[in-house]
Amino acid sequence: MAEAAVTRVLVAGASGYIGTELVSQLETEGFEVLRLVRREPRTSTEFYWDPRSRTIDDRAIELADVVINLAGASTGKLPWTLGYKREILRSRVDGTRTIAEAIRRATSPPDAFLSGSAVGYFGSRPGEELTDESSKGTGFLSDVVDAWEKAARLTPSSTRLVIFRTGIVVGEGGAFTPLNLLTRFGLGSRLGSGDQYWPWVSLHDEAAAIIHLLRSDFSGVVSLVGPTPATAKTVTKALARSMQKPHWLAVPSFAFRMLGDAGKDLILVDENVQPRTLLDTGFSFTHTTIEQAIDEFVD
Repeated sequence: MAEAAVTRVLVAGASGYIGTELVSQLETEGFEVLRLVRREPRTSTEFYWDPRSRTIDDRAIELADVVINLAGASTGKLPWTLGYKREILRSRVDGTRTIAEAIRRATSPPDAFLSGSAVGYFGSRPGEELTDESSKGTGFLSDVVDAWEKAARLTPSSTRLVIFRTGIVVGEGGAFTPLNLLTRFGLGSRLGSGDQYWPWVSLHDEAAAIIHLLRSDFSGVVSLVGPTPATAKTVTKALARSMQKPHWLAVPSFAFRMLGDAGKDLILVDENVQPRTLLDTGFSFTHTTIEQAIDEFVD
């Protein structure tokens, strides 16, 4: 696959869990990184934006060769009250739409827009093997992701659009934080039946895959998940083994159903997602199994 010439990358969500790793890898590879920030800019590479009011410094879009959007309220923050569910949706749709509309009105638009998304699009699908051609599922997160991706598609056709659907990002932070803490305190558990598939990807490979897509000429939807499927039980047992902690508890499914949509969409969800599209673009994973991904960050 051909590689596009890119030097200046604008990142929304640069200070977040994935954004910090992405910026580090971008700078290591010689890219100039610009940042969208929601406070007063402190350097010449920072530009103000406020997704809630749909405002953005258009100079940032004019300067960028590529824009990458990672912004959005954390789904790992519990509980999902009605107000926080609105924030999960609003933060994704408003931020993405703000960028897409800025690209539409730019006199010198970026060559590409890489817009974050999630495998939650598929919903819980026990017994199915899911690819990027699979249909939308049902549930709160599926509906959120659908609206999120529709906002990204407001980008004009002159700008290459990549929508990358991310699984659970394995590392010291993000959605993995609660599992890390419980396991370190010796409370590693089987969650629900443990047989549900959790799409995962290492933090390193998440950022590396985004940069790979940035450099490519690919456009469309692509799932950023590891090449070896893992069940929830495989994930929690691998974490306990790597930390040399017990894995003897079991939390029944009904306990997570009490969390409402959060329990169903985060813990009990069953999504066997395959990264065929990503592999077809020529991407090579550094961490091909959940065990390798976990061992990378556990001391």
